[in-house]
Amino acid sequence: MAFLVAADVPPEALETMRLCLFDWAMCAIAGAGEPVAEIVRALVTADGGAPQSSVLGLREMRVPARAAAFANGAVSHALDYDDTHFAHIGHPSVVVVSAALALAERQGAHGGQLLEAAMLGAEVSVRLGQWLGEAHAARGFHTTATAGAFGAGAAAARLMGLSVAEMEHMFGILASRASGLSAQFGSMGKPLNAGFAASCGIEAADLAATGLQSNAVELGAPQGFGSAYDGAGDLTAFAALGTEWRMRDVSFKAHACCHGLHAMLNALSAVRLAHQEVDRITVRTNPGWMNVCALPKPQTGLEAKFSFSLTAALALAGRNTGALETFSDAACHDPELVALRDRVHVVPDPTLSATQAIVDISAAGGRAHRLTHDLAVPPPVSEQRRRLDAKAAALLGAPLAQALAAACFATEPDVSRLTEYLRQAGT
Repeated sequence: MAFLVAADVPPEALETMRLCLFDWAMCAIAGAGEPVAEIVRALVTADGGAPQSSVLGLREMRVPARAAAFANGAVSHALDYDDTHFAHIGHPSVVVVSAALALAERQGAHGGQLLEAAMLGAEVSVRLGQWLGEAHAARGFHTTATAGAFGAGAAAARLMGLSVAEMEHMFGILASRASGLSAQFGSMGKPLNAGFAASCGIEAADLAATGLQSNAVELGAPQGFGSAYDGAGDLTAFAALGTEWRMRDVSFKAHACCHGLHAMLNALSAVRLAHQEVDRITVRTNPGWMNVCALPKPQTGLEAKFSFSLTAALALAGRNTGALETFSDAACHDPELVALRDRVHVVPDPTLSATQAIVDISAAGGRAHRLTHDLAVPPPVSEQRRRLDAKAAALLGAPLAQALAAACFATEPDVSRLTEYLRQAGT
């Protein structure tokens, strides 16, 4: 708890969070017209309440911070194009930044405070995700939402200046509230999980601040969060807390689909084969991805984002997997793509890490190709920024991308300009 009260966030960690803020904002604005966005926007509009925080695409009104966090968390995850962390086994920024920005607007916090709170919250989320481990995700829990709720609460605690005792009660509340199932992958329920987590982080902090007391059960205690949620209890997850910033290993998406597919897609980018020549494709991946993104015959664009076989077909057919429109219902039923999809075979390989993939291709004339890729080593910050600038331009157009970058990479991020861009989204 003292970590959230006293930790100084070093400049290099804040630089990482600037990248995350930029990536979150571009994905959020690009997703503002998605069906889930329209639904959650209608819900928070109908509920109304104190005009505290901005909602994506809601120009004329503000809503309570927890409602804004809910809506923006869902909308910014609608495209499944936001950052991920392989140790966390989920998407840290989508939950934490959604909560931190809504609360920063309510509290009148400046951009530096927003960055610090978001980085601290993301660090808590990543480490808790690592503590929960693969068993938690394999059991069917959506770590983005479960660990993410604690990260959202941690960011809220920092912005609100909660005491250590209040934070203990907040985390006790979150242990009862954090939830989310991976069974929702491929549906609008997946981004909704992120919205719920962002919202309950703020709710728990507000309840603790007003004096609500809860049992501060230790994570690993009998009937505690870890045992109830099948956590692995990896205590190394909390080593060097406050001196080592694991959120710096965050990974930004270059393909508009589940990050479990990216190593395969990056490997396939090296192949120079006409797809008509391909007889068989065997994809080897870490077994943990088999329950996440191995849908064999997706029927919708959302499901396509979680399918090794169809995304491999898209890549081999020369479709741009970085473009949102590539993942469509029509692509799932295109005869040429379906025929290629059915030549893809996905094999779990326990010798591979979550960041690795091996692709074997058998082609006409007995030719064979082996392709490999590992996402483990992030590129330098300058290269990450270059890639994000290109991604923002593709998603939003160059003028808005440049304006958004200016708001995020100012000496202190401009909270008022950033929230104005959110309100204007989709208009």
